[in-house]
Parts: sequence; C-alpha cells; structure tokens
Amino acid sequence: MFFNQNLKIDEIAKKYSFKYKAVKSILNKSKGKRSFFLEDYTINPYMGCSFDCSYCYINGSKYASNTKEFFVKENALEKLKTQLKNKAIKRERAIIMVGSATDPYMPIESELFLTRDILKLINRYRYCSHILTKSNLILRDLDILKKIKNGSIIPEDLKRKKDPKNGKTKENKESKESKENENLKMIVSFSFSTTEDKIASIFEENAPRPSERLKAIKKLKKEGFHVGASLMPLLPYITDTEEAIHKTFKDLKKAGAIYALPAGLSLFGSEDSGSRGSYFTKLREHFPESLEETSKLFKNKNYANQNYYNNQLKKLEEIAKGYEVKTSIV
Repeated sequence: MFFNQNLKIDEIAKKYSFKYKAVKSILNKSKGKRSFFLEDYTINPYMGCSFDCSYCYINGSKYASNTKEFFVKENALEKLKTQLKNKAIKRERAIIMVGSATDPYMPIESELFLTRDILKLINRYRYCSHILTKSNLILRDLDILKKIKNGSIIPEDLKRKKDPKNGKTKENKESKESKENENLKMIVSFSFSTTEDKIASIFEENAPRPSERLKAIKKLKKEGFHVGASLMPLLPYITDTEEAIHKTFKDLKKAGAIYALPAGLSLFGSEDSGSRGSYFTKLREHFPESLEETSKLFKNKNYANQNYYNNQLKKLEEIAKGYEVKTSIV
C-alpha cells in the first residue's frame, strides 16, 4: 500500500534495481536505555542500501548476507499504521529513528516517497523522530519535518533536565518542557566520514557529496531544527588525523551543526568480501600509504584495538570543544 495510488511502483523498482518484500514488522524496539541517537524505536523503509559505501558495517556483518540486493518493504505503511495506532492508544510516547541501518533517502525515494509517507504517519500519531541520512533529498520533506517538530509529544523522560550539581534528573521549573528538549521532537543527523568531496567520492561514490549535506545542515538549522552530524566512521590515517578533524569541525561549525557524534571504523568479512574487502581495495587503489598501518590496527579483527578508539575519542572531544560543537545530541 502506498498513499499515492497513481505511482507506477513496479516501474520505479525496476529502474533502481529494487524488489518488493513483505515484512512482519516495521517498527523495531531498541534494546536497553537510550543510545546516543536517543531512539526508542527504529524504522528502515528499505532493505539494503544503494549508496553502498565501502566501509559500511552492514556489509559482511550478521545483518546482511548480500548487500547487493535491495528491497522496498511493500507493506511498511500498513504495518506502521497499525503499530503506531496501538501505541498511541496506550499513550506510549517515543522517538522513532528513521534510517538506522539503511539510508531512508536513497535515489529510489525521490520517486517512491515511502520515507515521506512514513513521516506522515509519524506526524499523524504525534511521535518524535530522528532521521539519519547522507542525502540532501531530506529537504524535500521539510514541510512534514516542521509538522513533527511543532506537533509531536516528547517522551516523559526527556521532559526532565539534569541537575548540574548532582547529575540527577528533575522537572524543569521554568516550563514542563525546556526549549532545548522541545527541539528534540525532530532531530536530523547527517552521516559523514569526511567533509572533503574528493575523499568521499572514493569511499562513498554513490552518495550525495558532503558539500551538499553541509548545505542541508545550514538550511535545517536556519529553519530551527536540532541538526548535527554522525561521524561514523572517521577513517584511520585519512580523516582521523588532527588536521583532518579540525577541518571537519570547522566545516560543521560553519554549516551550523549543533553536535557531532563520534565512532570508529569497524570492518566485517574477509580480505576479499564484506566491508573489509571493499575498504582495503579502496586503500590499495587510492591510499596505499595507509594500508599497512590500517592492517596492523585491525589485525584481522572486526574492530581496532581499544586504545586507538580511546585516544581518538579524547582527541576529537578536545577539538570539538574548541569549535563549541557538542559530541552528544543533548
């Protein structure tokens, strides 16, 4: 079911090499307490991502056996309407993250409008949302994003502010919802491994360029949205150097990003397959000087050693502070 019954959905899917697939559920409960994305639930309108970034952790991991196949969740709207309606009846409030595993604004979305229709349902039932994307196509849906920002009901635990003296949460005395937390009703994060178009064209060749994402951040910030970046991942010895991180934060600050969420690279699969295979192929072709050090860093494991991550996080937080950009959403 699609809201626009005039869409030639079979032709659109064929054009972008997508297939249709029915799913049992579209709204997935996040485990544990709020992560750094603040989400309670996640939605991925599509399966597989045609941006096909060489470092994508999905490729070769337990989450996907074949990342060259792409699917539209054909019954997504029917399932979501039922699930949101039931939760709204129970007065359960939540932040719903759109695009936790696959980008919700791939090229097919420009004609299929599935993500847009999902956002309409989120707005209808007055849920908050957090969208993660690499695409400036999100600006097409600015009208829906504004409705969510202005009309959704924030979860109870986010109506409280932390007491700076003891770190405990308390009700905001000035108003039930602080201005800062009001902005959490509609969060937009743009994913970056670099703000340099030239480097991105190597590792993210099918995705919109970082310069376009920076323009989108500027536009959304001007419209009053809580907008920032997900630096997941910075690339070892390429975009994680002190000079490169300074450049990234300078660009993000200029665009108006409120926060930048850091995370390290993870590689799955073998030297010939998965994200490990595709990433190392790019290194051999374009950054051979980084190949040996990156191999040592991972030592045939999915993750680099913890000391590397700790040192990178410390360096990034220090640099971020200098640019007055947060390293968390709140």
